[in-house]
Order: sequence, then C-alpha cells, then structure tokens
Amino acid sequence: MKTPNIIAAAVLLLLAASGAQAQGAQQGFEPVQPLRAVTSRSDVVAGADAAARGGNVYGDVVAAPLVSRPSSLDRASVRAEAVAAAHAPNQNLDRRAFVNSEVPPQFQASQR
Repeated sequence: MKTPNIIAAAVLLLLAASGAQAQGAQQGFEPVQPLRAVTSRSDVVAGADAAARGGNVYGDVVAAPLVSRPSSLDRASVRAEAVAAAHAPNQNLDRRAFVNSEVPPQFQASQR
C-alpha cells in the first residue's frame, strides 16, 4: 500500500521541480517592445497612391464583366411562382428540425 503512495509523491516532486525550473528560464524574457516606425507617414501615403494607380498587378480580376443569360419565362409566370412559394405552408421547412431528419407525411404532401 505504501509503495504506490511513495511513487506518486516522487512523481509530484519531479513535476514540481521541472515546473520551477521552466519558470526560472522564462524570467529572461523582456516585455514586448513598442513599435517604432521606420518610414514616415508621407512615404507610406506616396507608396499607397502609386500602388493604387498601378492597377491590378496580380491579374486576378476578370477584365470583361460577367453576363447572365435572360430567363425564358415571362414576368407574370415568375411572379406567380414566387407568390405560390411564399404562400406554401412548408416554405420554411427544414428537414433537420425533425427526428432522424425525416419530414412527417403531412408536410410531404404539400411539397413539390
């Protein structure tokens, strides 16, 4: 019975000694030094203006605007679909809100 207690006490002493040694090693750190600007504010502004006039140097922007194709449906049919969807009883239905993500049958009948 006494052997496990002696081993546990020895382990605790070793951990405490290593913790004290690590804390003593950290005492040599200096606090964070304040930032000292190397360039003047006017130099930074001049560099920013030159970069802005330089354009997109990386070329990751599409030169031509993207074009969407028009819908083949007329305005009235699009509006009718939107109104029907807005008035549907299950428009805000999220299947994750139900047990085992199973939608009850009374809600499934009104879905498209």
